[in-house]
Amino acid sequence: MTWSEMQPLLSQACWDTLYMVGWSTLIAVVGGLPLGILLVLTDRGGLLQNVLANKVIGQVVNIARSMPFIILMVALMTFTRWITGTTIGREAAIVPLAIGAIPFFARLVETAVREVDGGLVEAVQSMGGDTWTIVRKVLVPEALPSLIASTTTTTIVALIGYSAMAGTVGAGGLGDIAIRYGYQRFETELMGITVAILAVVISVIQFAGDFAARSLHSRGGRSGPAPKLRLLKAEEPGAADVGKVA
Repeated sequence: MTWSEMQPLLSQACWDTLYMVGWSTLIAVVGGLPLGILLVLTDRGGLLQNVLANKVIGQVVNIARSMPFIILMVALMTFTRWITGTTIGREAAIVPLAIGAIPFFARLVETAVREVDGGLVEAVQSMGGDTWTIVRKVLVPEALPSLIASTTTTTIVALIGYSAMAGTVGAGGLGDIAIRYGYQRFETELMGITVAILAVVISVIQFAGDFAARSLHSRGGRSGPAPKLRLLKAEEPGAADVGKVA
C-alpha cells in the first residue's frame, strides 16, 4: 500500500480516535468528578458522612471499574442502541467509553481529594463555610493539579487504549485500521505507522498534562493555601469594615 493510499485512511482514523476520546473524556470528567468527591464526603468522618451510601457507591464503582472493556461494550449494546440508534461507529463507541471511564476517573478524583490538607477544611469551617463552599473553594482548587494529571496522563491514555479495542467492533479510529489492515491484511508498514502515531499522541498528551500540573503547582496549588484562606476571610460579612477600622 502506497502513502497516497494510507494517508486518507490515517487522517480519518486519527480524527475518529480524537473525536471518541475527546467526548468520552469530557463525559467522564463531568460524571466522575462529583462521584469521586461524593465518595470522600460520605466516608467516615466526611462532611456528609453516610456509611451506607458510601459503601453502595463504592461497590458500584468497583464493579464497573473492574469489568473488562470488551465485555462492557457487549453488555451495553442495547443501551448504546437506545442512546445513539446504532451500535456501530464512533458515536456509538462513546457510550461504553464514557461509562467505562467514569468510575475509573472517580477513583482518581477520590485519591486526589483525600490528599488535600485537612487543616484547610477546618479553617474554612471555622469561618462558617458550608459543604458547598468547602468543595468549591478548597477541595477542588487544591486538588486541581492532581486532577489534571490524572485526566491527561491516566484517563485519556486509558481511553485511547479502549478506543483501539472499540475498533474491533466497527467503531473506527486507529484501532480499526490496525485490525483491518495491519492484522487481517498483513499491512505491516501501515501497522507500524499506526503504532507510531499512537505513541506520539500519548506522549504529547502526557507532556501537556505534566506541564499544566506543574504550572498550577508553581502558581499556588497545595503549596500556597494562604492566599485562598485570605480570600475566603475577606468574603466574610464585615471583614472589609474591620480592615478599615484597623
